[in-house]
Amino acid sequence: MQISGHMLIGQHSVKGHKKAIRALNPATNELLEPEFLGGDQQHVDQAADLAWQAFDAYRAVSVEQRAAFLECIADEILALGDALVERAMAESGLPKARIEGERGRTMGQLRMFASVVRMGKFVDARIDPAMPDRAPLPRSDLRFQKIPLGPVAVFGASNFPLAFSVAGGDTASALAAGCPVIVKAHSAHPGTSELVGRAIQAAVKKCSLPEGVFSLLFGAGADVGGTLVSHPHIKAVGFTGSRNGGVALMNIAANRPEPIPVYAEMSSINPVFVMPNKLAQQAKSVATGFVASLAMGAGQFCTNPGMLVMLDGEGANEFLAQVAADTAALTTQTMLTSGIFQAYCDGVNALASNDKVTLLAKAPSSDAPNQCQAHVFVTDAAAFLSDKSLENEVFGSNSLIIKCQNIEEYRTVAEHLEGQLTATIQMEESDVAAVATLLPILERKAGRLLCNGYPTGVEVCQAMVHGGPFPATSDSRSTSVGSAAIDRFVRPVCYQDFPEALMPLSVQNANPLSIPQLVDGVLTMKG
Repeated sequence: MQISGHMLIGQHSVKGHKKAIRALNPATNELLEPEFLGGDQQHVDQAADLAWQAFDAYRAVSVEQRAAFLECIADEILALGDALVERAMAESGLPKARIEGERGRTMGQLRMFASVVRMGKFVDARIDPAMPDRAPLPRSDLRFQKIPLGPVAVFGASNFPLAFSVAGGDTASALAAGCPVIVKAHSAHPGTSELVGRAIQAAVKKCSLPEGVFSLLFGAGADVGGTLVSHPHIKAVGFTGSRNGGVALMNIAANRPEPIPVYAEMSSINPVFVMPNKLAQQAKSVATGFVASLAMGAGQFCTNPGMLVMLDGEGANEFLAQVAADTAALTTQTMLTSGIFQAYCDGVNALASNDKVTLLAKAPSSDAPNQCQAHVFVTDAAAFLSDKSLENEVFGSNSLIIKCQNIEEYRTVAEHLEGQLTATIQMEESDVAAVATLLPILERKAGRLLCNGYPTGVEVCQAMVHGGPFPATSDSRSTSVGSAAIDRFVRPVCYQDFPEALMPLSVQNANPLSIPQLVDGVLTMKG
């Protein structure tokens, strides 16, 4: 499929006229063709108007048609073949195996949400039948279901050109909920975005859906991103990126005449707590696993372990020596963009110049462009607690080890932390009592808690939570990965004393959709 450099508005291919965007191969600093001219207010209006016109028709399509649409998108992405893989590799510097794995994850998310739609549980159908003879007051007939919010604006992420981008989790869950989607493509991988966008566009046509169900826009933040979030037809936002970017969108959304929710995944350092007995008994293996997790993908994961807490006691020296040896043996890796690379260097330099911090180890350097040279620093709990800057996320293979004098300092450090996507505990059975006092704090701080693992790697499944208190996300009640992600884009509606002919299918007595219904407090699956 030829890449045109055009935006996709409904079924149309539209050339922009704002500042040109050019993808850069971060491994070579080579500019890639073609150029993508950015959109403006007019293009946002066209896409948003089409999405609004499509909304009622799209949310009314059958469960099976919506599920088949999601599966069709997955098939169309796979049909792009090597062209998609090669373009994504060129725009991201990521290896072929990583891109192929991410493509599989993207298709898997779409197919999972197809099954979620068919299952119907997300509708949360509830029926409280009328009780006309109840004393002292009768009860009306009450029916409850969740309906889609409306058109959703999705911002593609820099670090996942497929799985968190045009057809990623935000798009898949919004479409599954019955919401049209307008994607603002990330400028780091516009060619990849256009290819995937055309796959979705083809699926819309094949499934005979309204063209406004999907659009893809390019452009600078103020010209497209801010304008899109401000548009009255947009009813929710999905975002993965920096804290500054997420907060800026939150402010725009909050200051609209009609404020709307922004589901932003932003900043997390994902602390790892190594308990004393684990450290004493398995210092080397824990150290090796930690460095492997730290180095994965040049640390460009939102779940990268950016902090580790340990006791300055038995096993500590052995642990630090192994971390130093493993880090020194690493090779450099290409970072996704020159901007990400520069931000990584700035973060590392800030730690290196901090007199409360000591450099433990770093990987060998490289003369190639945009290379992440892994770093590990060490400080103590008192220093960490006294300097807020030590909690700043450094996006890339970088971590700060905090040495504590006792378990009480573990708890103090944990209480001091901002909200996180993950918190990990490395423990032995003999550490249970100590962990029991730490766990309630970590439950308040993070969306996913791990035991004897490492945070990198997010499984797409029913039980996954990829969220957490601010600044990990803008709303700790939500997740951007897993089947519960659909809940972000629906809202409850109650129907009182409606005739059967006007009741939604999900709450009709006959249950024609054969979905779970809570009838007078009893869960049923009749129909």
